[in-house]
Amino acid sequence: MTDPNGGPVIEVRDLHKAYGALEVLKGIDMTAHRGDVVSLIGSSGSGKSTLLRCLNLLEDSQQGDIRFRGDPVRWRGEGHARQPADRKQVIDIRTHLSMVFQQFNLWAHMTILQNVMEAPLTVLRQPRAEVEDRARALLDKVGIGDKADAWPAQLSGGQQQRAAIARALAMEPTALLFDEPTSALDPELEQEVVRVIKALAEEGRTMILVTHDMRLAADLSDRVVFLHLGRVEEEGPPETLFSNPSSTRLRQFLQSTMAA
Repeated sequence: MTDPNGGPVIEVRDLHKAYGALEVLKGIDMTAHRGDVVSLIGSSGSGKSTLLRCLNLLEDSQQGDIRFRGDPVRWRGEGHARQPADRKQVIDIRTHLSMVFQQFNLWAHMTILQNVMEAPLTVLRQPRAEVEDRARALLDKVGIGDKADAWPAQLSGGQQQRAAIARALAMEPTALLFDEPTSALDPELEQEVVRVIKALAEEGRTMILVTHDMRLAADLSDRVVFLHLGRVEEEGPPETLFSNPSSTRLRQFLQSTMAA
């Protein structure tokens, strides 16, 4: 349930994640309140996507706390043996934290409309007519209502990513997680997706966004978190972080990004 005191939608404290001996997250603290747009930036290998996958419990962390709407994830075991203890809680969190992936991950054997309808029908068990009406409205919302009966392979990358966003919205999530949603697209198709993401931000949706696009992070975010070597190196509002970074490493990162 949502914290009646208006606490964070997502709260992470001292989160650690390792793959064998390779420690990827080294004690991450992060919060996102309702309506916040938080962008995660940093060089490749800094832990951004891993953090997002840990939030959605697609990856098991070895130490630290994750709270969703004030409710802590319940664990069993320790270290590399640690895993969520309550399967029902995992399903609830994944239902309310919809994730949009870099590579779209649409089901090739389903039409675009069927892709958007599938999870509300099978996971939420909602009435088909209601689900179809909402799915068509969401496809209209992201600008591809005319592609409802097309197959994923018939769509451009930008159209596929917009379909993936519609699919995520179909679950009526509390928050949206975006993992590099534009990095697989060429610049023209990227702008199609950016416009949809900006429109969602203007609606006041809670979003955590892993992005390589510093302009998008600056335009969209309430707060930007810069990860470096598995730690939060610096965080703050974009106007401060981008114009007056205090970390030497962040200054170097921004200079290299702008020069690219």
